[in-house]
Amino acid sequence: MAADTGSCRLYALLRFFYSLLFPGLILCGVLCVYLVIVLWLFRRHLQRKKKSVSTSRNGKDQMVVAFFHPYCNAGGGGERVLWCALKALQKKYPEAVYVVYTGDINVSGQQILEGAFRRFNIKLVHPVEFVFLRKRYLVEDSQYPHFTLLGQSLGSILLGWEALMQRVPDVYIDSMGYAFTLPLFKYIGGCRVGSYVHYPTISTDMLSVVKNQNTGFNNAAFISRNAFLSKAKLLYYCLFAFIYGLVGSCSDVVMVNSSWTLNHILSLWKVGHCTNIVYPPCDVQTFLDIPLHEKRVTPGHLLVSIGQFRPEKNHALQIKAFAKLLSEKAAESRPSLKLALIGGCRNKEDELRVNQLKKLSENLGVQENVEFKINISFDELKNYLSEATIGLHTMWNEHFGIGVVECMAAGTIILAHNSGGPKLDIVIPHDGQITGFLAESEEGYAETMAHILSLSSEKRLQIRKTARASVSRFSDQEFEVSFLSSVEKLLT
Repeated sequence: MAADTGSCRLYALLRFFYSLLFPGLILCGVLCVYLVIVLWLFRRHLQRKKKSVSTSRNGKDQMVVAFFHPYCNAGGGGERVLWCALKALQKKYPEAVYVVYTGDINVSGQQILEGAFRRFNIKLVHPVEFVFLRKRYLVEDSQYPHFTLLGQSLGSILLGWEALMQRVPDVYIDSMGYAFTLPLFKYIGGCRVGSYVHYPTISTDMLSVVKNQNTGFNNAAFISRNAFLSKAKLLYYCLFAFIYGLVGSCSDVVMVNSSWTLNHILSLWKVGHCTNIVYPPCDVQTFLDIPLHEKRVTPGHLLVSIGQFRPEKNHALQIKAFAKLLSEKAAESRPSLKLALIGGCRNKEDELRVNQLKKLSENLGVQENVEFKINISFDELKNYLSEATIGLHTMWNEHFGIGVVECMAAGTIILAHNSGGPKLDIVIPHDGQITGFLAESEEGYAETMAHILSLSSEKRLQIRKTARASVSRFSDQEFEVSFLSSVEKLLT
């Protein structure tokens, strides 16, 4: 009797929910239509707002081209792409108005331009309008200790909204990897949109790390050790990758910086018809005046590393491998060695990371042989490269590696991570000759550094010459041609 009563109640409950199905679908349909109408009206409002503030030249409205680059004053490789892209566009389309959305509210626009000239030797020929965004903290990874990718991506939408409310462009280019802003500017702002992708927000390699329960900087040990948490995170990553693919496919033009990035973007965004490799600009020409022979002011060898102090750059591996090399050198009669870590700090988290690296050097007893050079000038960077024997790079799956190219152009012998852009595009044979070396582990780096130092000066010179000849395909001039060819459909 009790079982029959329970069955009746379950049947009644199911009928109740079934009765709500069609009204619920109708309500959802009405809300969707209402939302579409509201968004359409808002888009019309933004278009009227844009026309009201537009300027004209020779009787024609000036086209507004905007770059979304919240950290345009950071001084890294991504910023070099931004300034070279602006310089190329200003040269070909001088009549357009150029806008940069930035969150660097503690400096002026003039100071940002002076920083670009000081760090990259780039000077724009026409003015740039800076739109300062006050909600950049929404894309800081420190705001999201958990579900960081989702938090930063949703935060980028809100930051993009702030940008759109201040200035509505005709052409919008995301030059920093915030793909979730693309549908906002395309469908609400009515813009033609393009992307320059340095590194996919999520990649199949990241999925593999979680699936195989490997520990990494983006996969904590307590998750990798737990099968249930690993499966839950894998589901989260798969759903995020699906959404990332949807928003990325909104882009009218997609530019990627390497073969590695291309493979991942094609698998995620599936927009091969409008995707091209545009190698980032490397100031190869500026480094060619550095003599190739080993000219050192002091005896010994200098090793340098170029890259922002971000966690994925894995500077700790460089220090550990260097300490291992020094411990092995102590038993031999090698010249003195010095490691210089050169890079930019974007925020307090990066500064804290530098302090942690300094403590690591102290703990390993190599603090006297390691120095940190933060936000140095371009001339000072050249001086270090002119004295260096080896250039170090340790980021796993680096999307490209501008610092790697600069080291090779300057005549240092590069030792890069055996993955990503350095492996596929940069440290590859040229005319049948080696251009550098690759490694993965602490032991591998230490052994390879020892091998390079054991080579004769003549052999090192041969590698330097081959490496320098191989990097001409990454010059500013090559970037300008490829970039302008790719964005042409956005500006015509």
